[in-house]
Amino acid sequence: HPARIAILQQLAKANACICGDLVEEIGLAQPTISQHLKELKTAGIIQGTIEGTSVCYCINPKVWKNVRELFAGFFMMPENKTSCC
Repeated sequence: HPARIAILQQLAKANACICGDLVEEIGLAQPTISQHLKELKTAGIIQGTIEGTSVCYCINPKVWKNVRELFAGFFMMPENKTSCC
């Protein structure tokens, strides 16, 4: 989902935990951002810690490494030169 990609890009760019900046940076409503954060956290790609009344999110480094390796292998696959349709 494009919003989830944008969230991951912001978290990767910050290279730190982000609490409330995502709504301003991405420009989506708070409930929408919260739902996407929940899905990313459920998938294990990000992790969150409670700091006061906020939850701060960052990329889960172990899972992120595995995701990067998975996609690197996927994109290294040879191109299919024939059309399937």
